[in-house]
Amino acid sequence: MVVSEPIRDPGIEPHEPRITDIDPKAADRVERQVSTMFGLAALLTVGSCVAYFAIPRDAELVFGPLSGNANNMTLGLTLGLALFLIGAGAIQWAKKLMVDEEIVEYRHPAHATPEQKADIIEGYQQGVEESGFTRRKLISRSLIAAMAALGLPTIIFLRDLGPLPGRKLYTTIWAKGIRVVNDVTLRPIKPSDLQVGQLVNAAPANLAPIEEESPVEYQNAKAKAAVIIVRIAPNEIRTPAGRENWGIDGILCYSKICTHVGCPISLYEQTTHHVLCPCHQSTFDLADGAKVIFGPAARPLPQLPLAVDAEGYLVAQSDFTEPVGPSFWERG
Repeated sequence: MVVSEPIRDPGIEPHEPRITDIDPKAADRVERQVSTMFGLAALLTVGSCVAYFAIPRDAELVFGPLSGNANNMTLGLTLGLALFLIGAGAIQWAKKLMVDEEIVEYRHPAHATPEQKADIIEGYQQGVEESGFTRRKLISRSLIAAMAALGLPTIIFLRDLGPLPGRKLYTTIWAKGIRVVNDVTLRPIKPSDLQVGQLVNAAPANLAPIEEESPVEYQNAKAKAAVIIVRIAPNEIRTPAGRENWGIDGILCYSKICTHVGCPISLYEQTTHHVLCPCHQSTFDLADGAKVIFGPAARPLPQLPLAVDAEGYLVAQSDFTEPVGPSFWERG
């Protein structure tokens, strides 16, 4: 019994040539249109680089009730139009000039035989030939110019990344004699203010004056200098070699910044002396040099050496002896 298909295969409709297929002048006209789009895209890209330097960063553009930064708007318009023209030119090229004959490709096994690989290479070369990329020099050259120009903003805009950090990642504003203050009340802390099992969020006393001078520098300094102060029974502390005089009667000070990705840490479990990072659950043992006992962090929390000044307040012996926060390339 022969079962017929419910719907007859209509096949491929007869190919209808385009005006550019039969009229060389029309094809040349489209070629000029596409090349003009690519050429304008290159000019707009170069214009964005010029505008980046020529237009002041604080200049404003006002359109009735609307306003915006002139530099940002110019960069957005020039680069946006450049990308649009490249896309529009590519579409016009494909629709009007590339070969548009319909073909049928039957399914075949996923594994390619040597013959099939040769056919693929031959098909690729045929596609290049049919696209006219090598034959229509005006289009190919203007496209290459437009795409090459797009690399200029990538290089120019690197300027906005700012100066290289130098040694800034290695140091904080902690220094010898800087008092430890409560990060909320800004009151200096004495050893007698802390009870066994207590954890306090703290900061350096020289942080507050920076806020008046530069809010940005204040945030940067605070992000690196934030610490936690904890008091543990001295007989429960396992002091790493070389840090015998870094604590005061069981009072230890560690960076508050997780060594994984820089999240602030303060979730403290008194009975185990473990502090937990809320972001990715890295866990540090504050009674054992803040070493990592769980989670993705690769390094212990840096410890700040403490001392007591003449008035009985906790002070730093020095800055941290290692960089705080996550790893970076130079640190390894």
